[in-house]
Amino acid sequence: MTKATGRETEGRRERKRRQTRERIEQAAISLFLERGFDVTTVEDIAERADVSKRSFFDYFPSKEDVVFAWQDGFAEHLMRAIASRPLDEPVVKAVQYGLTSAIVSAADERALRLGELIRRTPVLNARDQFKYAKLEAKLTEALKARSRSEKESERMRLLAAVVIGALRVASERWAAQPPGGSLETFAHRFFADFWKTLIDFGNEGLQIRPD
Repeated sequence: MTKATGRETEGRRERKRRQTRERIEQAAISLFLERGFDVTTVEDIAERADVSKRSFFDYFPSKEDVVFAWQDGFAEHLMRAIASRPLDEPVVKAVQYGLTSAIVSAADERALRLGELIRRTPVLNARDQFKYAKLEAKLTEALKARSRSEKESERMRLLAAVVIGALRVASERWAAQPPGGSLETFAHRFFADFWKTLIDFGNEGLQIRPD
C-alpha cells in the first residue's frame, strides 16, 4: 500500500473541513427557514449538523455569520461573471449581463426564502446592508481588471459605486413585486431605466453653471 503524502493528507483534511462547514451551514439555514432565526439556537444547529457546539464556533462566530456566509460566495461569483464577459464589450453591457447572470444563478427558491427571512428579522436586516460594501469592493476589483489605464480604473471605481447603489434600490423593488415574475426580465428592465436615468442626470448636470 502506498503511503499518503503530506500534501494528499492536507487535501483530505481541507475537504473534510469544507464538508463540515457546508453541513453546518445547510443545517442552520434549514432550521432558520423552518422555525425562524430568533428561536433557533446554536445547540439546535449543532445537533442537526451532528457536530458539537464547540465545532460550530470553530467555523462560525455566530448564527448571523451562517446566514451571511453565502454572500461571500455570491461576491466571488459576481467577479467570475464579469471576468467571463468579452474584453472588447462595452463595460456597461458587461456589468449589466454579468450582474444579472450572477443574481439569477444565485436566486433559487431557498435563497429567495432566505432573503425574505433577512428582511423580516431586524438583527439580520440591519447587518444585511454591509453586504453591499463587499459587493462594491468585488465589483470594483473585477472592473479594474478590465481597465487599461489609471484614469480608466478610477472611472471603474465610480461605476462600481453607482451600480451597487442601484442594486440596493433594485433589491427593494424586486421584493415589492408580485410573486412569479421573471427575475432576469426584471433585472434587464431595471438596468435599461437605470442607464437612461444616469444620462438624464448627466444632461442636467451639464447645464449647471457656477454661481
